[in-house]
Order: sequence, then structure tokens, then C-alpha cells
Amino acid sequence: METERKPGYDQFIGRYSLDEHRAHLADPAFAYLIGENAEGSALGFVILMDLNRRDGNACVKRIAVSSPEKGLGTPLLAGAVDFAFLETNAHRLWLDVVSGNLRAQTVYRKVGFIQEGVLREAALLPDGSRSDFLLMSILRPEWAARRG
Repeated sequence: METERKPGYDQFIGRYSLDEHRAHLADPAFAYLIGENAEGSALGFVILMDLNRRDGNACVKRIAVSSPEKGLGTPLLAGAVDFAFLETNAHRLWLDVVSGNLRAQTVYRKVGFIQEGVLREAALLPDGSRSDFLLMSILRPEWAARRG
């Protein structure tokens, strides 16, 4: 929880209360994946949801790194995508991202996510303003092709 409470994070990723995190941890449709360094310190986390959907559409609900701009997001997300396709029946892994979050969009594209569309003014930002969400996804066959 500490990571998602860093200044500026709520503008892009939001935050859950402790009770919301506990409820998600108890729900088999969710997976909390934590990246650690060699010393065991947390580098960040990824929350996946809808992992039990029959249609195979799973969602990257949240990704947060402990130290932004240090190159942690790409390997963290790549590991989460591997988990989704190796350990679940996911066929499509999707996410939405605030249109102004260019750093996150770069990470998503590096991992293989493709923009599918725009949800116009769907994001309500903490300051009360609205922003578009970009809808992005990666399909299991695309992921497999990238792995070789």
C-alpha cells in the first residue's frame, strides 16, 4: 500500500483502502504480484483481476513501482503478463491508462500492449477534471510470438 500512496500516484493509478486490498486478496479472481530485488525489498506490485472469467479476458488493474523512472515497470509488467498467460486461462490481458500518463504507455508498448481504443473523458482525476482512458491489450498469441 505504501507504494500506491506516493505523491502523484493517485493522479494516474488511484488507491485502494486497506479493506479493499484485503477483499481483493481473498478473491480468487485477483492476483497480487510483487516484484522484489535480490535482497528481498519490494520493487513494486501488479494487481491482475478477472482471472477466472470463462471468456479469458483478464485485466491489469494496477501497476505501481517503488521508484519511478528507474526502469522497474517494464520487467515488473512483463513478469505479470507471463504469469497471466502461463498460470491462468487468460487469452486477452487488457488495461486502461489515463491519456496523459505517457511514461506508463511507453512501458505497456514495450511489453507488447497495443492500443485498441479511447474511452472519452472516462477518467475522473483527483482534481475533479476529466481525461480520456486509452484501452490497450495483449493477446496470448501475440505474447507467445514475442517469446519466440
